[in-house]
Amino acid sequence: MRVVIAGGHGKIALHLQRLLRGRDDTPVALIRNPDHTDEVAAAGGEPVVFDLESGGIAELAEHIENADAVVFAAGAGPGSGIPRKDTVDRAGAALLAEAAQRAGVRRYLLVGAMGVKPDDPEWTPPEDVGEVFAAYLHAKVASERDLMGRDLDATVLRPGKLTDDEPAGRVRLARSEIERGEVSRTDVAAVLVALLDEPGTAGLTLELVGGDQPIAVAVDGVLS
Repeated sequence: MRVVIAGGHGKIALHLQRLLRGRDDTPVALIRNPDHTDEVAAAGGEPVVFDLESGGIAELAEHIENADAVVFAAGAGPGSGIPRKDTVDRAGAALLAEAAQRAGVRRYLLVGAMGVKPDDPEWTPPEDVGEVFAAYLHAKVASERDLMGRDLDATVLRPGKLTDDEPAGRVRLARSEIERGEVSRTDVAAVLVALLDEPGTAGLTLELVGGDQPIAVAVDGVLS
């Protein structure tokens, strides 16, 4: 399986590359900074320098050609201002989706955020989260709304609070809104791999926290 990962130097993306490479898949990592090439390669990814904020749709579609799936795991990150929450977390996700459609790649996984409600036109972020995080949530809900209108086999995964803990291999995964909790980035990556392996999860929006179920069982559960 050839999987193109936007935000290829992010922590979840690096874990995802290791897992995919470990089973002889081909992860391709889109990175903005050429200085990250060696670290991505060490994780098993094929680094491709492409800036989601300035790159064109035609060039991105060329990078995606012949892929089996794309994963949007990019983010403006801590310390970035309000404008970049929109240009990366919203516009970057839409650019990847548009490029996937142009390249004929149907499978699209979006790493979203818990707490957003794209089906509710009146939804607004909680008042106590601060303006920067509110902008991030607005960008995430907009990216989901954009994805809903596209002809793609898309799955949205909304993880809880991310940690750098060792993988537990056990999670709680649900189609409905679940109680907030923590989940390790490594377990998020492992769930992404399981979703890539299960085409029946296309069309689903899933929330994820640490839990008691083995990942394979949790994925089977959302299909039943």
